Amino acid sequence: MKKRINNFSKEITKAPNLPAAHAMLYATGMKESDFCKAQIGIVSNWYEGNPCNMHLDKLAKKIKSSVITKNLIGFQFTTIGVSDGITMGTSGMRYSLPSRELIADSIETVVDSHYYDGVIAIPGCDKNIPGVMIALLRLNRPSIIVYGGSISSGYYNGKKLDVVSSFEALGKKNTCQITENEYKNIVKNSCPGPGACGGMYTANTMSSALEAMGMMLPYSSSSPSTSENKKIECEEVSIYIKNLLKKGIKPKNIVTKTSIENGVKLAMCLGGSTNLVLHFLAIAKSANVDFSLKDFQKISNKVPLIGNLKPSGTFLMEDIHMYIGGMPVIIKYLLNKGILSGNCLTVTGKTLSENMKNIPDITFNQKIIYPLENPIKKNGHIRILYGNLAPKGAIAKITGKEGTIFRGMANVFNSEEEANQAILNNKILPGVVIVIRYVGPIGGPGMPEMLKPTSYIMGSGLGKKVALITDGRFSGGSHGFVVGHITPEAQSGGLIALVKNDDFIKIDTENNTITLEVEDEEIQKRMKSWTPPLLKVQKGYLYKYTKMVSSASEGCITDQF
Repeated sequence: MKKRINNFSKEITKAPNLPAAHAMLYATGMKESDFCKAQIGIVSNWYEGNPCNMHLDKLAKKIKSSVITKNLIGFQFTTIGVSDGITMGTSGMRYSLPSRELIADSIETVVDSHYYDGVIAIPGCDKNIPGVMIALLRLNRPSIIVYGGSISSGYYNGKKLDVVSSFEALGKKNTCQITENEYKNIVKNSCPGPGACGGMYTANTMSSALEAMGMMLPYSSSSPSTSENKKIECEEVSIYIKNLLKKGIKPKNIVTKTSIENGVKLAMCLGGSTNLVLHFLAIAKSANVDFSLKDFQKISNKVPLIGNLKPSGTFLMEDIHMYIGGMPVIIKYLLNKGILSGNCLTVTGKTLSENMKNIPDITFNQKIIYPLENPIKKNGHIRILYGNLAPKGAIAKITGKEGTIFRGMANVFNSEEEANQAILNNKILPGVVIVIRYVGPIGGPGMPEMLKPTSYIMGSGLGKKVALITDGRFSGGSHGFVVGHITPEAQSGGLIALVKNDDFIKIDTENNTITLEVEDEEIQKRMKSWTPPLLKVQKGYLYKYTKMVSSASEGCITDQF
């Protein structure tokens, strides 16, 4: 007997008492014979205003055409996105992380209300990927993610460029390392077309992790946005979604603690973004998997850094595609070495090990991926720090190039804008710890990324001479001696709110501690005189977000109640 695969849509298409619904489905172009077919929601984060997303409608159309050939009904819809690169350093960046929740909520709303049997999601920019993943776990019906793909590198003056090159160029111009004309040419040539930012920044970090976790087809994370491989993936994904429907394989069959560990391990090996922590805490919560900050630290203690990838390294995702042979080559290497577990189910209907059966072995006649026996760093670059400044945890991104211990006097700023101006006006002295506070999930609000200050620091030549700590977060493009996600945040009365200029702060990533070197008696005195500032917004979505959002140590989720 043929197995039914329209388990959800039949609630509408086969219901005898829904004539208006049937009339409207006929209006979409469905025929009577289509009412017994499974319906697939094809959701993309398409919008024209961002290179990461501007091509996703074309990929979605290819996927819909493919779905139709498999005797399925495909309904395209879109959800929102926020360009991190465009909003970076502006008040618009406050919407970036909260957009993750809007994406998840909107996909859940459309798919659940319209009873789609399965979902194919096509994300591009940073928050798109965890947003769609959270939604797919909430819905828990057969689903596949097709990554929009990475951008090609830009070129100027014989050098490869990417979006972070443009940020760092401003710091170089302000310190007279480059001319105004060179600065303009770097900006004009950094982003040559469609695709997500090219380094191991947040979008590529999350796509790599989700491929290792099993929610993407092999090669999805490393196939460039405009490549023939990406077109082929869009044409073939319908085979796999129909297979998932037939077998009844759902996201919660794929996303387990072991598969989450696989994703985090791969991302750490490649030097991925600290946003990985926020997003995987939220993903784990949606999957009902117990996974906390302590699990990240356990993995980081065991997993070496082997990816020579930007921002701290040299290469881009396109280089993994061209010179390594794609992400599966790296995954297979880590499987063979016992870093990853191969018995996890994936969207192909096979295990991770079975997917890698015919993948070529890695060769080391390149400088992109190092052998495990000779890593860039013997353990992970993401460190979970605790101490009086962060009793609930903080996230450091330390590749070793910055050193592992930093102690200096605090230079305190109550906003990112104030810090940016100080850096650009050459008012930051070597040896200081820059403190940017009141930029957390509630205080920001929205926990904006600090790519501008970290890029200006690097461009100004201060990368190894100062540290930066914040209750905000960092872009995947940030590098240097940086610590973010300090919890509790300043707005909630965390100790970071009480730091004064010239206080000494010590960051020890060998012992995973961050300490304000001020006597307890003085801290108590300061606490008595502190009152929380008014929220920066008093209405609209960001105001609602401040009332719902959990702390950074819990993933900044809004459905915890």
